[in-house]
Amino acid sequence: MIVKILSYGILGIDAYPIEVEVDVSSGGLPAVNLVGSADTAIRESKVRVKTAIKNSGFEWPGSRITVSLAPSHIKKEGSGYDLAIALGVLAASGQCSAELLGDHYFLGELSLDGTLRPTRGILPVSMAIAKAGGANIVLPSHNAKEAALVSEIKAWPVETLRQAVDLLNGLGERSPFTIDRSHLFSEHAKYTVDFSDVTGQCAAKRSLEVAVAGGHNLLMIGPPGSGKTMLAQRIPTIMPDVTFEEALEITTIHSVAGILPARDGIMAIHPFRLPHHTISYAALVGGGPVPGPGEISLAHQGVLFLDELPEFKRDCLEVLRQPLEDGFIRIARAARSFVFPARFMLVCSCNPCPCGYFSDPRGKCTCNTTKIQSYIGKISGPLLDRIDIHISVPAVKYRDLNEPAPAESSVDIKRRVEAARAVQRDRLRPEGIFYNAAMSPRQVKRFCVLSDDARSLLKMAMSELGLSARGYTKILKVSRTIADLAGAELIGPGHIAEAIQYRSLNGPGE
Repeated sequence: MIVKILSYGILGIDAYPIEVEVDVSSGGLPAVNLVGSADTAIRESKVRVKTAIKNSGFEWPGSRITVSLAPSHIKKEGSGYDLAIALGVLAASGQCSAELLGDHYFLGELSLDGTLRPTRGILPVSMAIAKAGGANIVLPSHNAKEAALVSEIKAWPVETLRQAVDLLNGLGERSPFTIDRSHLFSEHAKYTVDFSDVTGQCAAKRSLEVAVAGGHNLLMIGPPGSGKTMLAQRIPTIMPDVTFEEALEITTIHSVAGILPARDGIMAIHPFRLPHHTISYAALVGGGPVPGPGEISLAHQGVLFLDELPEFKRDCLEVLRQPLEDGFIRIARAARSFVFPARFMLVCSCNPCPCGYFSDPRGKCTCNTTKIQSYIGKISGPLLDRIDIHISVPAVKYRDLNEPAPAESSVDIKRRVEAARAVQRDRLRPEGIFYNAAMSPRQVKRFCVLSDDARSLLKMAMSELGLSARGYTKILKVSRTIADLAGAELIGPGHIAEAIQYRSLNGPGE
């Protein structure tokens, strides 16, 4: 007897339908043949499924069993097809009803005792099922919240293979899992850190506010222990709130990567990714036989923080240039290419020299000029070209650490950031962009209008500081953001002066 079961697979971050065909035949010697371009995890499912069926109180047919995963030309990976294969074997051998198999989609990995383990990629699968006009998905209970985010489908969570069989046989009263999406979203839209935790560093916090308000990438330069990482970790807390649509994008990527907390069901905050400087090229951009998302995609709609920037491999740094411009990364393979979203704010930090104490009064620098230049030279000019703001983060002084007045909270800073972003959206929406950092040279000329005093100051800075044409454009973009924060339509000399300060460091900037 042949039965057909519906399931779904993942390619990149997109889901595609898979038809699982199971034939239990009395002819030939007892054996299990699995075909359809399956990886090792799927081929091992023969053992898992057989043991789970026996331990769930069912009989394993002593016949020749053939399992086919179609379409056969697509390489399939993962263990999420266990439930579909097990139900196919049971239905083909007459141990469960096959009536509802064509109306439901099945996903889940089986443990040896018949319980279901959570599987990855449930959200994109649920969205694809809804788009295709489907309605029902049977899946592990751990993934129920994630599936129920798509209101158009009915999620039927089960904890064991036995429960899945009872569902198909119509035994017991069961109803689809539902959630209050708005409540779930608000419940997880909370951060565990706040800018009120940071004492001192007022200038650095101001520069972070400017960077977030205009969507500018940022480089922090300072000695060890000055608080660069602490500041970077709090950047998501002052970014505009994640919308529900953005949360679905973030959740989809983390679900496909297999790192979404199953009990949460949704990522409702801006992600913060902090890869180590020893990270490989594939781990940063994504890769594998069937490519999955890397760190730059996991940082989508959030912050990618590269600490100790000069220590990263050169190829890892250079690959950032394209996603910083386009907002996505394309990974090509022989058969096809995969596109992963990668629209993030790049935040970097580095020491002023290899030992970290150049110009720091707390310690004595042991680096000569050649070492310092070699260290800074590891950061390429094209990458720096995409970083608008370079700031110095000096060591915190004792009096700042013992300051009795509480530091400004993230809520207060975010209120100003959101007001500036609203001004930018109204101004730039006809251009198809939403923040100042995305302006083209033509748009910079149109929207960055300077007062006479500001123009004179910028002209003087170009001459005295030797700023490049690249620096000129960056200063105009940043000064536009500073003016927006101040609620000014015209860019004044004070706005220009602050923007120049963010490009005039004697370090890896101009």
